[in-house]
Amino acid sequence: MSTELPKEIVQYAESIAEHARREGLDFYPTIFEMLTSEQMSQIAAYGGFPQRYPHWRFGMEYERLRKSHQYGLSRIYEMVINNNPCYAYLLNDNLMVDHKTVIAHVYAHCDFFKNNIWFSRTNRRMIDEMANHATRVRRYVERHGHDVVEQAIDSFLSIENLIDPHSLFMRREDTRSTTEEDRRRARDEVTRYPAKTYMDRYINPPSRMAKERTSQQEKVEREKERFPKRPTRDVLLFLLENAPLEDWEADVLSMIRDEAYYFAPQGQTKIMNEGWASYWHSTIMTNYVLRDHELVDYCEHHAGTLATSPGNLNPYKMGIELFRDIERRWNTGRYGQDYDACDDMARRREWGKDKAPKGRVVGKGSPGREKIYQVRALYNDVTFLDEFLTPEFVDDQKLYHYRLDPQTGKMVVVNRDFDKIKQQLLFMLTNHAQPYIFVMDGNYRNRGELYLSHRHNGADIDIKYAVETLKHVQKLWKRPVHLAGRIDDEGMLFSFDGDQSTQQHIDDAMDPPAHQF
Repeated sequence: MSTELPKEIVQYAESIAEHARREGLDFYPTIFEMLTSEQMSQIAAYGGFPQRYPHWRFGMEYERLRKSHQYGLSRIYEMVINNNPCYAYLLNDNLMVDHKTVIAHVYAHCDFFKNNIWFSRTNRRMIDEMANHATRVRRYVERHGHDVVEQAIDSFLSIENLIDPHSLFMRREDTRSTTEEDRRRARDEVTRYPAKTYMDRYINPPSRMAKERTSQQEKVEREKERFPKRPTRDVLLFLLENAPLEDWEADVLSMIRDEAYYFAPQGQTKIMNEGWASYWHSTIMTNYVLRDHELVDYCEHHAGTLATSPGNLNPYKMGIELFRDIERRWNTGRYGQDYDACDDMARRREWGKDKAPKGRVVGKGSPGREKIYQVRALYNDVTFLDEFLTPEFVDDQKLYHYRLDPQTGKMVVVNRDFDKIKQQLLFMLTNHAQPYIFVMDGNYRNRGELYLSHRHNGADIDIKYAVETLKHVQKLWKRPVHLAGRIDDEGMLFSFDGDQSTQQHIDDAMDPPAHQF
């Protein structure tokens, strides 16, 4: 089937783009393509890209998506790729009102991709990069065999989430093993202040220099057999630089790491991104594009997108409502020290109503609109909720903790405490509720063994997955590997030496760095 758009949809896309720009959205050129449900499932299985490297997980995901659509369990209305130009896909059997809604939704996504700081370091030519990855992997398959390459990719994918998304915005320490030359230079690095020749022995006393050189040498010797010097969160980079990988293995691992960093901001901004897109498709449709005969269908589908139930978090609903709440608060001055200090609830409800804009706001024509544009540019989901979630918003949206009452079979509220609710939401979003894993030592016990550690922030280690993942890591490291974790408040060390998996309690007699986290 041709992916070319019907003329009517092309005209609507151009018209909606003009309305979006009038409202202040700034996006890359966007290319729309029309797909069947079968094609949409294929593209979705590839993460939105037309080409990916060959691997069984994509086929498995395709079958899941195809059957879900076939049996009416789910429906993919649109997909959009963070790229320049942006690529977006429309489902051919959607109603025209759905196409218009999706197009408006896509332009807002593209605006978010272009202007949110967490996407600023992503590859804007990723659609070409993915095709290059696919070509290189297929060459390795031809050269080394399908099973060999697939098993290597299995191992790499088992740890693809062990990256450091914040490392793109800061300078990290080199994770490579230090050489003897590096250690010699470090021993000789002492503080020498600039001085005239005849004043040097007074400003840089030989006794101080000798003492500092001795201290530096002792420090270097202590660190001689241990690297990295500090815990390293980017496990993939550490393995890439230090594991005994063949050239083709290192190349494939670097591809998977690049793709992991490309997708990371999408996981970090799911609520904001979908909320922003829903906010603007709602604004554009209701103010510019919607026709009378389309109203019922639009309302039904929009309500379905935002539908939620007690105990479940819908990112579309959470995002759009929080953006609207921020806009209302900044339009009415419901922020700052004076408002926060007011404990009269009746006064708080009436606060600043006379300041609210009269009539429809276009673009950044109000303090609230200016604020949400600023939020869109600077925040991710964690900082978004941490900064702007309020007790009033939690009450209004009924974001309480629920449980199923076994007697009535209904969901009932068990907790309304704002601090606990906020803490739970932030925990769910921080690292996607996955454990933080760090490389602690690449030469554990001076045997060249790899020591990983779990920094506990509320997410426990799953023993089954930990043991299986260690087996994959050992294939890459070629020597025994260890993972320190906490199970039920008790320290445990999981190990795999290539033949046997073992577990032991971490006690005071265990060698460092067993107790660092």
